[in-house]
Amino acid sequence: MKTLRRYTRLWCSFGPQYRYFSVLANVKPQSPTLEDLVYVSARVAHVSSLHEMLQLFARTRVPMKGKACHAQVICVGLQADIITANMLIAMYAKCGLVDCARKVFDKMPERSLVSWNMMIGSLAQNGEEQEALSLFVEMQREGISFSEFTVSSVLCACAAKCAMFECKQLHAFAIKAAMDFNVFVGTALLDVYAKCNLIKDAIWVFECMPEKSAVTWSSMVAGYVQNELYEEALVLFRKAQMMGLEQNQYTISSIICACAGLAALIEGNQVHAVLCKTGLGSDIYVASSLINMYARCGCIQEAYIVFQGVEEKSIVLWNAVISGFGRHAHSLEAMILFEKMQQTGIFPNKVTYIAVLSACSHMGLVEKGKKYFNLMTREHNLSPDVLHYSCMVDIFGRAGQIHKAYDLIKNMPFDATASIWGSLLSSCRVYGNLELAEVAAKQLFELEPNNAGNHVLLSNIYAANKKWEEVARARKLLNESEVKKERGKSWIGIKDKVHSFMVGERNHPKIAEIYSKLDNLIEELEKLDYKAETAHDLHYVEEGRKQELLRHHSEKLALTFGLMCLPSNVPIRIMKNLRICGDCHSFMKLTSSLTGREIIVRDTNRFHHFKNGYCSCGDFW
Repeated sequence: MKTLRRYTRLWCSFGPQYRYFSVLANVKPQSPTLEDLVYVSARVAHVSSLHEMLQLFARTRVPMKGKACHAQVICVGLQADIITANMLIAMYAKCGLVDCARKVFDKMPERSLVSWNMMIGSLAQNGEEQEALSLFVEMQREGISFSEFTVSSVLCACAAKCAMFECKQLHAFAIKAAMDFNVFVGTALLDVYAKCNLIKDAIWVFECMPEKSAVTWSSMVAGYVQNELYEEALVLFRKAQMMGLEQNQYTISSIICACAGLAALIEGNQVHAVLCKTGLGSDIYVASSLINMYARCGCIQEAYIVFQGVEEKSIVLWNAVISGFGRHAHSLEAMILFEKMQQTGIFPNKVTYIAVLSACSHMGLVEKGKKYFNLMTREHNLSPDVLHYSCMVDIFGRAGQIHKAYDLIKNMPFDATASIWGSLLSSCRVYGNLELAEVAAKQLFELEPNNAGNHVLLSNIYAANKKWEEVARARKLLNESEVKKERGKSWIGIKDKVHSFMVGERNHPKIAEIYSKLDNLIEELEKLDYKAETAHDLHYVEEGRKQELLRHHSEKLALTFGLMCLPSNVPIRIMKNLRICGDCHSFMKLTSSLTGREIIVRDTNRFHHFKNGYCSCGDFW
């Protein structure tokens, strides 16, 4: 009798999904026998075990065992149970088998709101954004009520495919349903606006949200970084710190990218210190961001130290450090790391090959570049894409093999991008190939009609060849169009402030002192046979005017200010938005010899480390 009472209490405690077995076994709910209760309880225990296994296989991403568990679900006749079906959908989604999840969903005789949310979220997370949107529309048509989780999942799908029309519809839909102030919906909204380059809309959503989670702040910081608003990202990060908000690896990774974009080494060091305190430095993506930040700030040794400090090195880390060494003209180190990576059992992917090919490009290593390009398909069965062909065009072009570069463009299985034609045009400028320069420029004018740099570059090639009529025609075409030429700008960090300079700068508070110091420096350099290389100034003006223009280039002003303000044992780090000219390159080399200072210049192409009268690029850039 006690046993019967115990099983009866157990029966009463069963949820609806377990009472499903009473139907299968023809058990009468009002008067179950002892045998009935024993049978059902055994079944319940089996189901509970199945549920635990499904959750385990979902967490550990083991699809084959999950499928075996699915077979057991079918054997016991539980496939129509809503909770079990939802668990199957979750398991398949987390294992990346979204088609299997959809089959389970489609076969469900009855679905809960959780079923719809889970399926929509699964589609969005596995790259099936359009399917997620379609399922949401179907859900609405069937009149099924939705929650903030449904809307945020669909918004995530919009962010992935940058579906702005659908996003704005959903935003209006959220306002109508009074969900726009919900923290999940608001965070998803600002994320999709930021990813679609509508940063003002993202800021408006962020500022209007009455409640913000740590994820909201993280998404806004990432949004600023994605839109290259690095200073705004740093300001928001500092504000979050002052509010005492907990920082996660995504926020930290984004803010490190902001420091890299600004080449803000001091702020980068401070964030690195925060990482050491929080223990997030071991995260692969954070460590990768740190390596990239130090490399872009001209500190390749520090980047390598971070790399060495990570015990479990992924392909992401190897790619980051190989790419960093390549940008700093340490091609030998990049190639050694390429080999070491394979010795540890990690095989290169397409990104690795882009990094090592770029390293070859910076040093003009044609044969090495050809070797790696062929190794991709022969050794690792990787098909070169347009970026690998772009690297090869750059390798040939920088080495002066302009016609080989052009032949590769004509024969490659892709349409040449603006980057490829731009690389060829730059090489034509260096080696004075006017014929192919005009071919490349014609393509660029069609691909990038609003890029003034292409017009200026062609004009400069004409000027270098003394084709002054063509120069006038090219400049006239540029002036008549609406495109604007980007002005040369250099900046340098002194303590906690960034100082920027343009050619002929007049606004800096210490500009008179800077010009005076620069004049004195040039006098000293002239004793070492320095003479302005006016061939690098392509304006159609007299020689004296050319010398004056070269004298006041932005990187010379930044260097002079650095000599005035920084201690003698500290490297001078200068960032420039354009390619450094030949005269400034010679000027930096001689200044490093005269002053005994290390000078690091990052231009659009690479890093130049000037020391003792030499440059790391070997005068090849």
